[in-house]
Amino acid sequence: MTIDHLLTLANDSGGTLYVMVLLLLVALTVIIERARYLSSMQRGGAHLIALLAEQQGNLSDLSLTERQSRLPHASLFEIIQRDSSRTTREIMGEHLEEAIMHEVPQLDRSLWVLDTVITLAPLLGLFGTIIGMFNAFHVLGSMHDNPIAITGGIAEALIATASGLFIAMLGLIAYNYFHQRVRLVLHQLETIKLMLLNRCNQIGVALGHGASPVELVRTPSARG
Repeated sequence: MTIDHLLTLANDSGGTLYVMVLLLLVALTVIIERARYLSSMQRGGAHLIALLAEQQGNLSDLSLTERQSRLPHASLFEIIQRDSSRTTREIMGEHLEEAIMHEVPQLDRSLWVLDTVITLAPLLGLFGTIIGMFNAFHVLGSMHDNPIAITGGIAEALIATASGLFIAMLGLIAYNYFHQRVRLVLHQLETIKLMLLNRCNQIGVALGHGASPVELVRTPSARG
């Protein structure tokens, strides 16, 4: 199958195959970006949970690297550092929950694009096939045309539908995968929230008794 043949198929589909290529590029861009971002968030969150598990009630010795300070999880540590000495555990929990809600839009950013591609690609494929079928049956107007040309044109018209279904399946797999990753990161945020509250409670912080605030020292990452 030559480039000229592919261009002919794209033109016979009413140009929908060109749009298919654009949709595929957009989907791949979102997939690569979200895969890198969410994988980084999940690894960073797992490391922070491990650090908190080692503290056993002593948050004053905890330090965040420069990379960890850019994670959405770091906002929870900032709230503990800022408000731990002047509020109750219940209010502190509400502040932490509010911080988690602010991070949600960043976690599922661009997933709506994949959702749109999943819905739009099969419809465009069907539209392209219908146009291709019109072109295939147009040869019936000439008695000198070979019937094989008709069946071959129908087969080529179905390429648009197949392309749309392929893009939709690729997008659906990625969409469900990223939704699971977002749920895992949110679970990490909730876990860190509870761990911070429990450790503040253990050392008398956030109980409204004038305890000194937790100090979190951010040190540059040795690994960048």
